[in-house]
Amino acid sequence: MRGVLRAESLWVETFTGLRMRQFERLVKVVRERGGYGPGGGRPWCLPLADRVLLVTVYYRTNLTMRQLAPLFGCSPATVCRVIQRLRPLLAIEPATRPADAVERLWIVDGTLLPVRDRKVGASSRNYRFSANVQVIIDADTRLVVAAARPVPGNTADAKAWRDSGLARHCEGVTVPADGAYINTGLVVPHRKRPGRALLPGEEEDNAEHRRVRARVEHAFARMKHYKILRDCRQRGNGLHHAVQAVAHMHNLAMAA
Repeated sequence: MRGVLRAESLWVETFTGLRMRQFERLVKVVRERGGYGPGGGRPWCLPLADRVLLVTVYYRTNLTMRQLAPLFGCSPATVCRVIQRLRPLLAIEPATRPADAVERLWIVDGTLLPVRDRKVGASSRNYRFSANVQVIIDADTRLVVAAARPVPGNTADAKAWRDSGLARHCEGVTVPADGAYINTGLVVPHRKRPGRALLPGEEEDNAEHRRVRARVEHAFARMKHYKILRDCRQRGNGLHHAVQAVAHMHNLAMAA
């Protein structure tokens, strides 16, 4: 059975949100990380580029494996194996501390991602079982710097940040965050005190803070074009791998 989708410009740009040259860079990364596998076993029925396309289409459309199988001319079991094998290889590489850290501005925020796995998510303020994922972006380039492992959605942002381990990437960098991150060492807005209004200068600081911090919300909106982040059916590490892969593809799309 021959499938419809192939790693060709028409299908790549239609189904993945990436241009062909961006997709080729993604395939190169997967190949360098061992996408062909250790060898010695039964060969895959799809070439590597088609397998990478399969995973990106899965993340972009959130189709079921039974729906993806006829599109690629393989069985649902093969689709499952391809996704399980390649999904860790699409992950973003966390950025190292930049040489000009003092001049850089990164932004941190958490977003709630609906997930089916009750061991990963929890009932949260969006009235769904969700996971809280902490993400850092570069305010100038809008690229994702790093993303943490998901925690249950009822976890406070400040606790999720402290437990994420992302702070080590931010040494020497100015990192604004919203008011939920008080006492975390991040730059948060001025807060009103009982019986005392904000001073005019503090109001202006908060307005500028909101203007800059909105960029992380825009990044979340672009990342959620990949529908896997709107309703993740994967269990275990599935959501974590999906977030890392989507962050990588988001960076490829933004950088070129």
